[in-house]
Amino acid sequence: MKLLHKIAVGTGIAALAGGVGAYAQAPASDTEVLGLLKARLPKTQVGKIDCARIGSLCEVQAGSQLFYTDRSARYLIIGRVYDMETRQDLTAARLLEINPDMLLGGAAAAGKAESANAAPETTDPVQAGRGLKRAVAQKVSLAGLPKSGAIEWGSGGPTVTVFSDFRCGYCKALHEQFRTMNVRVIERPISVLGTRMISNAVVCAPDRRKALADAYEGRDLAASRKCDTTGLDANEKFAREHGFDGTPVVVRSDGAVLQGFRPKAFLETWLKGASS
Repeated sequence: MKLLHKIAVGTGIAALAGGVGAYAQAPASDTEVLGLLKARLPKTQVGKIDCARIGSLCEVQAGSQLFYTDRSARYLIIGRVYDMETRQDLTAARLLEINPDMLLGGAAAAGKAESANAAPETTDPVQAGRGLKRAVAQKVSLAGLPKSGAIEWGSGGPTVTVFSDFRCGYCKALHEQFRTMNVRVIERPISVLGTRMISNAVVCAPDRRKALADAYEGRDLAASRKCDTTGLDANEKFAREHGFDGTPVVVRSDGAVLQGFRPKAFLETWLKGASS
């Protein structure tokens, strides 16, 4: 089955195992799929559908929510879609495009009101989709964090602070992506995946930038002298206090927070939105 040759679907993948090839001989148009979907989900306010964006899946927009179907409109997928080559959460990126206010303060209260972990108790995909964890809009001040817990690198341009873990694949991907951008990065390691010893070695290394790159590549770090690592303690305390329970977390120069990996074009636009 070629449906998922590059895409991994977070929820409902088993439902696609049988019979999705039925539409391969005569693929329905987006308009036809939309009509079928509305007939089967009369109580759902389906707005837009795009069957060309993600492989053989049709992306369905219903209000501020997303779900997916096949071209027969028989199978529903409520969950995340990941591109395993770019290691990108495609659903998260699209939700932020559809709901740009999630990057501002206005969505924070709404996000808290929705239970991110509750199991859906409805067959309405819009309501069920509310159970998906969404990016949390926050704004923070980094003024109290010590310089000793940071590794600065980059070619200049706008400044971003990244809370990262050296065993986090998305953190490595973000690190590589920022290397292709005109940005100044202040990296603040936190131990989400048991990497505190690696972080200690990086901040105590004579050349922190080289040690940072080596850590992301999984290279053995040269034995370094002991040094003051209380800056890392401060990073982790700050992360806990502000709900940064995963990595990466990117903080813009004006304090706006973005959780998770994002594509380059999105980041470039987001960075331009920093308030003075």
